[in-house]
Amino acid sequence: MKLIVIGAGPGGYAAAFAAAKHMEVVLVERDQLGGTCLHRGCIPTKTLRASADALVMAGRFKEFGLSGGAAPVADMPAIVARKDKITATLAGGLEKTASSLGVRVLKGQATLTGPSSVRVVTAEGQEVLMADAIVLATGSSPLELPGLPVDHKTVITSDDALNLQSVPDSMLIVGGGVIGCELACIFRAFGSRVTVVEGQDRLLPMPSVDEDISRLLLREMKKKGIAVELGKTVSEVVPQEQGVMVRIGGSPFVTCATPPEPKTVQASCMCVTVGRTANSFGLGLENVGIRTDARGWIEVNAALETSVSGIYAIGDALGPKHIMLAHMATAEAHTVVHNLLHPEDKHTQRYDIVPSAVFTEPEIGEVGLTEAQAREHGFNVRATTLQLRELGKAQAMGALAGLIKLIADADTGKLLGAHIAGAHASDLIAEAVLALQKGCTVAELAETIHAHPTLAEGIYEAAQR
Repeated sequence: MKLIVIGAGPGGYAAAFAAAKHMEVVLVERDQLGGTCLHRGCIPTKTLRASADALVMAGRFKEFGLSGGAAPVADMPAIVARKDKITATLAGGLEKTASSLGVRVLKGQATLTGPSSVRVVTAEGQEVLMADAIVLATGSSPLELPGLPVDHKTVITSDDALNLQSVPDSMLIVGGGVIGCELACIFRAFGSRVTVVEGQDRLLPMPSVDEDISRLLLREMKKKGIAVELGKTVSEVVPQEQGVMVRIGGSPFVTCATPPEPKTVQASCMCVTVGRTANSFGLGLENVGIRTDARGWIEVNAALETSVSGIYAIGDALGPKHIMLAHMATAEAHTVVHNLLHPEDKHTQRYDIVPSAVFTEPEIGEVGLTEAQAREHGFNVRATTLQLRELGKAQAMGALAGLIKLIADADTGKLLGAHIAGAHASDLIAEAVLALQKGCTVAELAETIHAHPTLAEGIYEAAQR
């Protein structure tokens, strides 16, 4: 059996590596192994986040009884160089894994020419590949709005922000979603005056984010001096000699009795983080009749097969109807490989227990239903909350901002969701993911002995309430 995988992000390389143990695999990538996650998303942002955390901690040395250190500042060329070194190291690891598994990596632009054929244009020419199955894992790119033209200098994308060679005196971020809030916290720590403009009435305005988490993040961002304009949108952008003049006003997405007065904000640069767009155009989907929606997101069935038999799609290319996270793409990759190997026992992809992590300050980790979602589903909801400052470990770390919130069915005691904000929230959420996967009750969490003093015992304490 021969498989062609188009796109080498977390979904694509996971599919290629898993399949290579059982079949011949060609992995086609037009850019670099690792995709957006490794080169323009997860890893670069977390590398910058680590530098920001170190800078913040250095500023708190006196609080921890430390003296004698000089006041550090953000050296952007050095920070970017460190980021590039880390991504290069990880990309090299992917290349070695591909080689050890016998995966042929072909760099070029792929186009579907039939239900089992792909034309790849490379630097050397072109090659036509044949396969028994094809996996589309082409990902997504930053969305650019016609009214906010990006020049990659003063009006930039999140990709551009990861390669800035100096810290902007001021930055206006359009979009208070995951990417916008993460960048806001990073560049505020580096020394920028940051303003976030969000069209909805809260930060992280996604159904999967509990409203208590949004409120906590808003409070902590304001404490750090980040200006947040909720229920506002940008109506005009005027380039200046030094930066941009941005006019903001009321949002069409929010209804209020008294619309806010328009205001003008000056910034050294404006970063547009309003969503993603599908990397599905130019793939030749129309050549074989693969269905997409109006925005180009590829449509699949529950087994992740497209409208053309033998062609599957995974990852960001599926769009927001699915879950656009790197680890989701990896999970989808393994589902597809199982279905290729076991057509008589095809698996459907689950989306109900998928953790999410937001690397703001403080961190956020969530899984399962929010309190609002649980009520909408008709559950008799019991929500318990523990403030992180109640934990001895949090006091010792000086990491007081945060909470742990558990959502349960009051009738059965079954855990329905968990929402954590605070230090290491992205790591702590794993326990709740396993508890949901195994159908645990809150009582069972409360009966599970946790080490002391740890942050993890916050889940135990919240379950005791």
